[in-house]
Amino acid sequence: MSTEAPKRHKWQWENATAGAAAGFATVAVMYPLDVVRTRFQVNDGRVSHLPSYKNTAHAVFTIARSEGLRGLYAGFLPGTLGSTISWGLYFFFYDKAKQRYARNGEGKLSPGLHLASAAEAGGLVCLCTNPVWLIKTRLQLQSPLHQTEPYSGLYDAFRTITREEGFSALYRGIVPGLFLQVSHGAIQFTAYEELRKVIIDFKSKRSTFHNHNPDKLLNSVDYAVLGATSKLAAILLTYPFQVMRSRLQQRPSGDGVPRYMDTWHVVKETARVLGLEITFYGQKLAGHFNLWERYFVSLNRITYN
Repeated sequence: MSTEAPKRHKWQWENATAGAAAGFATVAVMYPLDVVRTRFQVNDGRVSHLPSYKNTAHAVFTIARSEGLRGLYAGFLPGTLGSTISWGLYFFFYDKAKQRYARNGEGKLSPGLHLASAAEAGGLVCLCTNPVWLIKTRLQLQSPLHQTEPYSGLYDAFRTITREEGFSALYRGIVPGLFLQVSHGAIQFTAYEELRKVIIDFKSKRSTFHNHNPDKLLNSVDYAVLGATSKLAAILLTYPFQVMRSRLQQRPSGDGVPRYMDTWHVVKETARVLGLEITFYGQKLAGHFNLWERYFVSLNRITYN
C-alpha cells in the first residue's frame, strides 16, 4: 500500500510535465498564427483600431510590415505562460479525475466517465487561467491604430486592467471560456480515448502475440491520427465559443465602455451585423493552429508511453 502511492503521484506529474512541454512548444512555433486568428475573431466590421485583412497570408505580411516581429509575437509571454500552465494543469486534473472515478468503479472507465473527467479538468483550468488569456488577447489586439495608450507588457497590462476596470475585469469572457474549455476538452479527450480503444482492439485481433501493455500496439502514426482526429472534432464544435470569448476580452474604447457587455450581447450583435456565418470566421486558420497543437501533444504522449 505504501509503495503504490508514490508511483501514482509520479505518474500524475509526468503527465503534467508532458502537457506543459507540449503547450510551450506549440506556442513557440505557431504563435504568429495565433495572433492572426485572434484579430480575425474580433473583426466584426466595426473595429476601427485594427487593419482589415484579406486572408491569413495577407494578415501575416501586413502585421510584419507595419508592426515588425514584435507585432507577430505580441502577447508571447502570457501566451507561453497560459498554454504551458493550461496543458500542465489539464493533464494533471484529467488524470486525477480518471483515477477517482476508476476507484469508484471496476477500474475501466465508460465513455461517460471519460467525458466527466475531461469536463471537470477543462472547467478547473479555465478558472485558473482566464486572467492570463485575457491579457494575451489584449496584447495581441494592440496595433498602431489603437486609440488608447498600449500596454507595455504582461505586468503593465495586469496593473492597468485592475486599476482602471477592477479585478473582475480579468474574468471577462469567463462564461464562453467555460463552455469552450469544458466542451472542447471533453469532446477532444473522449474522442481520443474511444478512438484509441478502437485501434487497440483492431490491432489486438490481428496481432499473433499477446501483449500485456495494449498501448505498445500503437505507433507514432496511430498517435498522430488520434490527435488530429480528436482535435478536429473539438475545433468544429466549439469554435463559436472562441469567437465570443475573444470579443468579450477586448480592451474598452477610449471612453471606458466595453465593446460588448456580456455573452448574450456578443451573440445578438454578431448575428445582427454580420450574420451567423461570421461566427466561424477564421476557423480554417484555427484548424491549422490547433492541429499543430494536437501534434505536439501527441509527440509528448509518444515520448511518455
